[in-house]
Amino acid sequence: MKVKPSSFIEDNVPFVEDILKELEKKYDYVSVLGTDVFGKQHVVTSRGTNYNDSQWTERGFVVRIYDGKGYTEFSFNEIDNPEEVIRRINNNIIDEDVLKKSNLERSTFDKINEEKMEESFFGEVKMLPEDITTEEKINRLEAMKQKAHEVSDKLVNFFAVYEEVTVNKLFFSNKKQLKQSYIWSQGYLNAVVRKEQKTRVSYEGFSGLKGPELLDEMEAQLKGIVDEAVMLLDAERIKPGVYDVICSPEVSGLIAHEAFGHGVELDMFVKDRAKAKEYMGKTVASEQVTMHDGASAAKEVSSYFFDDEGVLGKDTIIIKDGKLVSGIGDLLSTIKLGVDPTGNGKRESFEKKAYSRMTNTFFEPGEDKLEDMITSIDNGYLLEKYTSGMEDPKNWGIQCLILYGREIKNGKLTGKTVSPIFMTGFVPDLLKSISMVSGDFRLSGTGACGKGHKEFAKVSAGGPYIKAKARLG
Repeated sequence: MKVKPSSFIEDNVPFVEDILKELEKKYDYVSVLGTDVFGKQHVVTSRGTNYNDSQWTERGFVVRIYDGKGYTEFSFNEIDNPEEVIRRINNNIIDEDVLKKSNLERSTFDKINEEKMEESFFGEVKMLPEDITTEEKINRLEAMKQKAHEVSDKLVNFFAVYEEVTVNKLFFSNKKQLKQSYIWSQGYLNAVVRKEQKTRVSYEGFSGLKGPELLDEMEAQLKGIVDEAVMLLDAERIKPGVYDVICSPEVSGLIAHEAFGHGVELDMFVKDRAKAKEYMGKTVASEQVTMHDGASAAKEVSSYFFDDEGVLGKDTIIIKDGKLVSGIGDLLSTIKLGVDPTGNGKRESFEKKAYSRMTNTFFEPGEDKLEDMITSIDNGYLLEKYTSGMEDPKNWGIQCLILYGREIKNGKLTGKTVSPIFMTGFVPDLLKSISMVSGDFRLSGTGACGKGHKEFAKVSAGGPYIKAKARLG
């Protein structure tokens, strides 16, 4: 079913056009981004039920103008009349004299050049959020909780979360008139188990450009999550060392995101905060590694028609056959660096600045089979799931916290499990050690990515199984 356009966006098209018409008389470039994003989060646990607005909810506008030197933005969500908005914009334009007195230097940019375009995109889902009542959604989550407690008496708490978000955006400039409406949803199943004084947690995430049909996927995975958590009660600690490892698609995605996702955000190139800037065109991974990012590179929660600066989503190849060939950037960063825009300018909301942000980040599948990868290892681990990751773009260090690993001895899984696992290392060393890449492919979009400690954006990551060498502890 096609996603319906936003009445708020449609009703305010004349308002946006009036603002553009007046501001273009004074400024060389003017654009307006309008947003209407709304959704609900449904949470059922062993201890209660919650129903809230999605944290991604936003509604408002941001105007960007170019005065011949640089860009100024003004955001607002009070719709009065175009004249009042224009007055407020003009009153908030950068005062050059104030900057000089404060010993502040203003960044200068070339003017944005756009091609003429008028187009709309409306996503499709099997079911619209309104096709099922809130009560029905809560009841299905409640049923999942009840079934989970029937799986094991060691289960002490269970979380079933379902969130659905409708995204509506408009981008107008003197050359572009773009609109988009689409739906994404995500779900979580978390099982907390306890035996004597030991507590363990397992989880599964679900996501996609989907509606309430996601609930069917969640129900199908229910028993496996509880069984996995119970298994972790008997997991041992790993002996620290360097091992041959096979990373699951989820762990591969974490490496892609942390290693060469953050590391190639072009606003960090502008600020000289990324080591990757020194390695463009150089070998940074094995020849088996090709890595992508882009809103059009896959269909997941960060797939969109255009970004928050009116640039169409793209499929950017970051690493090609082991060589670093491209970064990902917001529009102003690409202008500053003199490279083509990639459609990665994303805002936490209309009130926030657009930064270079990831979308769908992943390693390209290969031709190896998982069973052959396992057979090739004498002493190592199959790494499954993760709880966190962190990377230093300036020095290329990486740290990943893996939920658990399955021991491999003499080419076979032994049945022994270790948990938790810290994986650390130098990014190029890790990527250059990749020797096998499977034909499997999965993406997960249940997380959010921060710019440092803030500015959260929706992203997905994933890939195939990859075999590499890694330091574990």
